[in-house]
Amino acid sequence: MGSLADYIEGYLKQLFEETAGNVIEIQRSELARKFGCAPSQINYVLSTRFTIQDGYIVESRRGGGGYIRVFKVRQDIMADSVAWVQERLGDEITPEAADRILEQLQSLGLLNEMEKLCIKSVLAHETNGIPRELSDVFRAKLLKGLLIVVLTR
Repeated sequence: MGSLADYIEGYLKQLFEETAGNVIEIQRSELARKFGCAPSQINYVLSTRFTIQDGYIVESRRGGGGYIRVFKVRQDIMADSVAWVQERLGDEITPEAADRILEQLQSLGLLNEMEKLCIKSVLAHETNGIPRELSDVFRAKLLKGLLIVVLTR
């Protein structure tokens, strides 16, 4: 007989199989009710069994309509690539550094020209008019989110 963490992990992996996709979206509170456990147990499973090294990226939003999205990294993209991007970005990034990272990702074949240009456009548009000290933080968060979507498609 497995542990509760084993059952939760199995259930989430089964959701991936049923959707035949690379992303699932769940609500932490619903999942906790389903398994009769505290939401912190769900967090534990996600943080220990759905890691970058295991080929997953977890995105979480807490609060009222909060959700958890679990992205399964495409088989042909090494999880190390996503980890490299996240390490490289940090909590703040200048426009110049963002451009360099996008160029590097394109040269590695992880982004095509259209994806790179779209991301650059979104970053420029969404950070326009925000003071530099805030825009660098916002740019890093936005870039991480965009790259996760593109790299896990």
